[in-house]
Amino acid sequence: MAFTHLHVHTEFSLLDGSNKIKEYVARVKELGMNSAAITDHGVMFGVIDFYKAAKAAGINPILGCEVYVAPNSRFDREAAHGEDRYYHLVLLAENNEGYQNLMKIVSKGFVDGYYYKPRVDMEVLQQYHSGIIALSACLAGEVQRYLVKGLYDEAKKVAEKYENCFGKGNFFLELQDHGIPEQQMVNPQLVRMSQETGIELVATNDVHYTYAEDAEAHDILLCIQTGKKLSDENRMRYEGGQYYVKSEEEMRKLFSFASQAIDNTQKIADRCHVEIEFGVTKLPHFEVPEGYVSWTYLNKLCHEGLVKRYPDRHEKLLPKLDYELNVIQKMGYVDYYLIVWDFIHYAKSQGIPVGPGRGSGAGSILAYAIGITDIDPMKYGLLFERFLNPERVSMPDFDVDFCYEHRQDVIDYVSRKYGHDHVSQIITFGTMAAKMVIRDVARVLDYPYSEADKLAKMIPNEIHITIPKALEQNRELKELYDTDPEVHKLLEIAMSLEGMPRQASTHACGVVITKDPVDTYVPLYVRDGQISTQYIMTTLEELGLLKMDFLGLRTLTVIQDTINLVKQNRGIDVEFDKDMSDPKVYKLWQEGNTSGIFQFESQGMTNFMKELKPDCLEDLIAGVSLYRPGPMDQIPRYIRGKQNPGHNEYTHPSLEPILNVTYGCMVYQEQVMQIVRDLAGYSLGRADLVRRAMGKKKLDVMAKEREVFINGQVDENENIIVPGCVRNGIDAESANKIFDEMSEFAKYAFNKSHAACYAVVAYRTAYLKAYYPAEFMASMLNSFLGNLDKVPEYIDECKRIGIKILKPDINSSSSKFTVEFDESQNKNNQIGQIRFGLGSIKNVGLQPIDNIIKDRNEHGKFEGFTDFCERVEGEAVNKKCVESLIKAGAFDEFPETRATLLASFEAIMDLAQSYNKKGMNGQVSMFDLGGEQEENNLKEIKYQFSEQEEMTENEKLSMEKEMLGIYISGHPLEKIKEQIKQLTNISSKELKEIDEQNSSEENEENKVQEILKYEDGQEVRIAGIITSVKKKYTKNNKIMAFVTIEDLNGSVEIIIFEPTFLKYQDKLLEENIIMIKGRLSIREDDNTKIVAQEIRNFGEKFSENSNKYENKKQDVQNTEIQKPKHLVIDITNMEETEKAKLRGAIRFFNGERNNIPVAVKTGDEIKPCGAIHLTEEILKEFEEIAGKQNVGIDLY
Repeated sequence: MAFTHLHVHTEFSLLDGSNKIKEYVARVKELGMNSAAITDHGVMFGVIDFYKAAKAAGINPILGCEVYVAPNSRFDREAAHGEDRYYHLVLLAENNEGYQNLMKIVSKGFVDGYYYKPRVDMEVLQQYHSGIIALSACLAGEVQRYLVKGLYDEAKKVAEKYENCFGKGNFFLELQDHGIPEQQMVNPQLVRMSQETGIELVATNDVHYTYAEDAEAHDILLCIQTGKKLSDENRMRYEGGQYYVKSEEEMRKLFSFASQAIDNTQKIADRCHVEIEFGVTKLPHFEVPEGYVSWTYLNKLCHEGLVKRYPDRHEKLLPKLDYELNVIQKMGYVDYYLIVWDFIHYAKSQGIPVGPGRGSGAGSILAYAIGITDIDPMKYGLLFERFLNPERVSMPDFDVDFCYEHRQDVIDYVSRKYGHDHVSQIITFGTMAAKMVIRDVARVLDYPYSEADKLAKMIPNEIHITIPKALEQNRELKELYDTDPEVHKLLEIAMSLEGMPRQASTHACGVVITKDPVDTYVPLYVRDGQISTQYIMTTLEELGLLKMDFLGLRTLTVIQDTINLVKQNRGIDVEFDKDMSDPKVYKLWQEGNTSGIFQFESQGMTNFMKELKPDCLEDLIAGVSLYRPGPMDQIPRYIRGKQNPGHNEYTHPSLEPILNVTYGCMVYQEQVMQIVRDLAGYSLGRADLVRRAMGKKKLDVMAKEREVFINGQVDENENIIVPGCVRNGIDAESANKIFDEMSEFAKYAFNKSHAACYAVVAYRTAYLKAYYPAEFMASMLNSFLGNLDKVPEYIDECKRIGIKILKPDINSSSSKFTVEFDESQNKNNQIGQIRFGLGSIKNVGLQPIDNIIKDRNEHGKFEGFTDFCERVEGEAVNKKCVESLIKAGAFDEFPETRATLLASFEAIMDLAQSYNKKGMNGQVSMFDLGGEQEENNLKEIKYQFSEQEEMTENEKLSMEKEMLGIYISGHPLEKIKEQIKQLTNISSKELKEIDEQNSSEENEENKVQEILKYEDGQEVRIAGIITSVKKKYTKNNKIMAFVTIEDLNGSVEIIIFEPTFLKYQDKLLEENIIMIKGRLSIREDDNTKIVAQEIRNFGEKFSENSNKYENKKQDVQNTEIQKPKHLVIDITNMEETEKAKLRGAIRFFNGERNNIPVAVKTGDEIKPCGAIHLTEEILKEFEEIAGKQNVGIDLY
C-alpha cells in the first residue's frame, strides 16, 4: 500500500506556508507518490495552479481546504473567545460535485461568516456535504480540542456529529505527530475512539514547507507575517521542524502503531478524482428583443451601424463585416459582443463618458459599427486578427474606459441586469519581490538597516527582476554573496521566499460576469466588505469565464466636465473635428505646450513632440508607441523621415507600402503581421501567431517560422500552404534580414489599436485646451482637488498661458473651480479667469458649502460679513469653518481686513445666533417698532468689529497656504525663480516623476513611461521654503529630523541625521527659504526623499565640493560669471550610424533644465549644437556612444 499527503499548506496560505506549489509537486513525484492534496487555510487561492502542476507531472491532484468551523452559528460575532472562536476541519473534494460544494462552503465562510477568519457552520456543512471527505484536522480541530481538555465523551459526540453530516466512510479521525506533547496525549485517544465508533483513522503531516531544511526560512516567513524578529521570544512558531513533505517510510515509522491510518491515505486518494474543464467558454446569456435570437440581433445592429458609420461605402465594406461576424459566430462570441455593446450603450445613454476604445479591440470594424469603439479601423490600418485570431482560440478582451466618477454606475447596471450573485470583482496578489523580500528578511534577522538598504539597492530596477538574475548582473552583489557569510545566508533565505504571494487585494478594474451564480465556477473572497473571486484574472480566462476590464479614466471626466462648462458658460456645444487635423490643436505639441494633454505631459515626450512637429493623428499614434524603452532608438530615424519625406530607407522595396506611414520604421505589432502576410503569404491569423512567438522569444517556433517565411511551406502533396518570400520574388538574403529585424523589434512592438485609442483621447484634450483653455484647466484642477503635487503644477500652467487665478470668494465661488468672465464683454472673445472653489478650503465641508450656495441662490449675494453670519448661522457653518473662509480670503471683497475679521468673527457669530433665536421665539425689541433707519442703527450698535491693521503680504500668503494647500496671490519663491533654476539641479517635479516610474504596474506593458535619469545616492541640490519640521529620536537616542520643503512645483521630504541636524538646526525654521545639498534616496516601497548633507539659507554658498564631477556642474551653474564650459564631442572619425545615435541622444537629453551647452569637434573645427541637462549617468551615455576618449568638458 502507498501513502498520500492529505493535509498540505502551500504558499497560498499567505505568509504561513512556504511550500511552493511547483517544488511541492516535484518533491511528491521524487518520493514516488501518485497523489497529493492541497488544503490551504480557509482559501482555495492555489487550487487551479496546483491542479495544473500536478496533472502535468502525472500526479492525481486532491483539491481541498482546511476550513474554519464556528462553534455555533457562522453569523455569531461574540459567542466564543480565544481559541474557541473557530475549529479547524479538513475538507477534500471526492468528485466534481464535491468540488462544486467545496467552492460553495469556502465562499460562505467569507460572505456570511467572516469574523477573524472565514468561518462556516454545521448548517453550511450539512447543506453542501455531498461529494466531500472530511478529516478531523490538527490539534485545532473540534474533536482534538475536547480531547486536550480531557473531555473524551464530548469529543466522541463531536466525531459522531461530523460522521452523521458527511456520511459513513466520509469522515476520518486525523493522527498527527510533530513532536508536540499534546499530540502524544491525543493520538491514543483517537485510536480508542476509532475502535469504539468505527470511524477510521488517517495519518497526516501538517505540511507547511517542502524540505526539512526549509524550516528556518519558514520561521522567518512567520516573523514577516507577525512583524516580529527571529530573536523575539514571545512569537508565533512551529516547533520541532517536522512540517515538511515526508516520505512514506518516514510516515510509516512515525505511525507504526497505526499502519491502517497510513493505508487509508491512499484509499482516500484513490477515491478523489476531480476533472476541471479549461478553454470552454461559459458566457452569460444575453436577452434579446422578441423576434430575435442573439445572432440575428447582432447582425441587425451591425448592418445598421455600418450604414451609419460609412454612409458612402458601407456596401464595399460588407464582406469585411460579414467575415468578422462569421469568425465571431464560429468561435462562439456572439453574446460576448452583445454584452459589451449593451453596457457601453447604457453608459452613453446615461451621459457617462466612454473612451473611444482601448487595446486591440479597436481593430474590429464590427465593434466600430455598433459603437463599442470610436476609432475607424479602416482609416488607421488596424487589424481584426490582432484582437480575435481565428487560428488561436482565446477569449476576446474589450477593455473599456469610463469616466472615473461614474465607473461604478456601469458595474452596478451590469449587476442589476445579470444578478448581483452573477457579477464579481477579481482578486490579485501582491508578491514578495526581490528588493522587498531582502528588506523583510534583513529586518527579521536584525541585520543593520543601512546594510540591508545597500543590498536591496544592488538589485537592478528592471521589470520581473529576481535575486538570481541580479547575482548574474551585479558583480559587487555576487562578490558579497560569495565572500560574506551573513549576506550569503540572507540572500539564500530571501531567494527561497522570493515570488511568494504576500497579500490578496482586489484588481483595480477586473469584473467577471457569469451565466450561473459566480460561486458555481469559482470560490469567493471578501476584503473590506468587497466581494471578489479567489482565482486571478488569467485563471478565470482559462476556465472560460467572461472577464471584463471596467477602467476609470480621469481624463474622460475632465473632457466631459470641460464640455459641460463650455456649454454652461458660452452656450456652445463642443464638436471635435472628425478628421482630427486642426492645425491650431497640433500647434500645442509643436510648441511644447503639453501640460494637461493626456499621455504627452512628460518633459521627454514634450521634447520629442517639439522636434517632431506633429501635424496628424498618425504622428501622435507613433509618439505614444515610440516613447518607451526599446523603440526609443527609432525616434531619430522617425523624425528624419518626417522632416525629409521621400528619403526613407527600406531593407526591401516591398516593405514601403507597410512602413511608409511610419517613415520606414517598424513601430507597431500590426506592421509585423502585415509584413508576414504581404511578403510571405501567411494568413493574418498565423501572422499573429508568428508575432507572438517573436515577442515572447520562442526560439523553437521562430526557427521553424523563419524557414517558412523565407521558403514557404507545402503539404505532403506539394500543395502550397504558405508561398514564402522567395516564391513572391524577394531574395533569400533580404528575407533573412527582414526576419531578423522583425524578431529584434517584436519584443518592443506596440499595439497600434491601443496607441490609436490613446492618441484620440490626447487629441481631444489638446483640442479643448487650444479652444477653451480656461474651461479645460478648471476641469483639470477639479479632477485633482486635494492633490498638492498636481494643483500647483496646473495653476502654474494657467499663469503661463495667461489665465488669471482668482481667490475663493463668498459671493462668486462654487464648490469647485469655475470660470468667470468680464460681463461687459462678449464671453466668446475672452479666455476667462479661473475662480478657486470653496470646496478647496481646509475645514470647510460639503454641507456648509451646500448651505452657503443654497442661501446665496435663494436670497442673493451676501451684503457683508454680518449679513453672512445672520443668514447661514447654524451647526453646519460653524466657527472653524468661518475662520478658514476668512484665512483663505473668501471675505476680502468686504471692507473689513482679514485681521479685523479674525479678531471679531466669534463675537459677531454669537450675537447673530442669539438675535436669530430671539426672532424665532417671537421676542420683539423696541427697535423693531421703528423703520429701516432704526434697523441699520441697531446693526451698527449690535455688531462691533475689533478693527485691526491688515496683515503683511507674507502673512496673507502663509494663510492661503495653510487653508488652500498652495499659494494663490503669489509665491514666496516667485521673485527668485530664475536664481533657483541656476543654483539647483532637481525639483519636486522630477522627484514625483521618479516615484511615478517606481510605482508603475510591472505587467502594464502598454503604459507610456518616462525614462528618468536619476539614480539612488546621486548628489543633488534643491531649494524651497520650509513648511514643516518634525524631530524624532532613534532607538540609539540619536536625534533626526524630517523636514518638508516646498518649491514652485510641489513638496519634498528631506531627511536630516544627527550630525547635519546639529550643525544646521538654526536654519530649520518654518517659512525659511533654504538650499539643500544632499543625496537621493530612491526606494520602490516609498516616496523618493533627499538625505541632507549641507543646508544653507538661500543665497549662501555651499562649502567647496571635493567631488570632481560636482565641481564641473558647479562651473556650469556659474555661467553668468565665467566663460562657459561645453560638453565637447569629437566626431572626426565617427561612422554615420554613430552620428545618428549621437544626434538622437542630444535631442533626447535636451529640456527645460539644460545646464551645459554641447559642441562637436571635426578635426580642428568646433561647432555648437544645442544644450543638455548633464548628469554623471548621461555623461556615461555619451561616452558609450562616442567613446570615452572622444568626450570631454572644456572651454572654447
